[in-house]
Amino acid sequence: MAPLSLPLNLKWTPSNVKATAPATTTGKVPEVPLPEKIRNSRILVLGGTGRVGGSTATALSNLCPDLQILVAGRNREKGEALTAKLGGNSEFACVDIDDVNSLETALKSVDLVVHAAGPFQQAERCSVLEAAINTKTAYLDVCDDTSYAWRAKSLMNMALDANVPAITTGGIYPGVSNVMAAELVRAASESEDKPERLRFYYYTAGTGGAGPTILATSFMLLGEEVVAYNKGEKIRMRPYSGMLNVDFGKGIGKRDVYLLNLPEVSSAHKILGVPSVSARFGTSPFFWNWGMEAMTKLLPSEFLRDRNKVQSLVQLFDPAVRAMDGISGERVSMRVDLECASGRNTVGIFSHRRLSVSVGIATAAFALAILEGSTQPGVWFPEEVCVEYKCEVKSHIG
Repeated sequence: MAPLSLPLNLKWTPSNVKATAPATTTGKVPEVPLPEKIRNSRILVLGGTGRVGGSTATALSNLCPDLQILVAGRNREKGEALTAKLGGNSEFACVDIDDVNSLETALKSVDLVVHAAGPFQQAERCSVLEAAINTKTAYLDVCDDTSYAWRAKSLMNMALDANVPAITTGGIYPGVSNVMAAELVRAASESEDKPERLRFYYYTAGTGGAGPTILATSFMLLGEEVVAYNKGEKIRMRPYSGMLNVDFGKGIGKRDVYLLNLPEVSSAHKILGVPSVSARFGTSPFFWNWGMEAMTKLLPSEFLRDRNKVQSLVQLFDPAVRAMDGISGERVSMRVDLECASGRNTVGIFSHRRLSVSVGIATAAFALAILEGSTQPGVWFPEEVCVEYKCEVKSHIG
């Protein structure tokens, strides 16, 4: 049976603001009207001088100019340059996420903290979430690490007791991809069909303009054994193996993708109840994929899990990666496939011209959902949060 292309229900996907291709190229999107009581909310963006945090701050400012945005990062010069572009409702803040006192002092003055200060791999504690719970501050992170995500989830009871709403893995992938999967499963359930296999496929040109932190994240993921599920059984595989050639549609076409250990696999399996789940990722030019595969074979996993050693690798490769990014661009596409017991296959595809813009809009959508009170107290994965997001992330490649 041929796959069914299913438009996503706006109850599950960011809605109301449609960003056309020219608009998303500049990062400008129509404003989102907010209720009076939250229109002047204060948001702290940790990692705000990085690509993901900076994109999130920009999207929030464009969508809701009345929001008070505090950009926190290690580079004051970059932070002040960004706040100058964002306007009078933004300022730079010096916050050390490794210093509990510094962190909690900053959180006491805001309504929501967006944690984009990665990498999340090999972090021993969810210190920002713990501080948010202690100060009763709403929380959102863009975590892309399985261990960190479930460690955050383990703080559910603490967040409930403190009446704090929190979302983990709330970016684009994971994040929007989780919501896409939840919508496909919901549609199947409404048709009284049984979901059996869920596959996440991701493609990004180069690094997607995402910067050295994402490069470090990619290298560290290569040191993690891949966890997937087959008919309810957990299976473990070598990272960047199991290559498939997947069609991402118009403007991108077919691309090679490889297995990676990503948190949406375990969360979708446990929360959505799909017995077989896996995730694959690929990039371009094609030789970057070859290089990533070679690293998993030539470098010990202990080396790739060592933050200091990975940072040395990033410094070595970063100039070449930046140069190639200028040629390859930063297109991004996500494809989520669901196979059901009846033999029906449904497919959800998201594509955007620029990852650095779309990740900010996606994260902003989750942030606004929390501010509006649509997210209940507790720690949630995106597929658990059945809310109407206020920002359209459905864009088309022009």
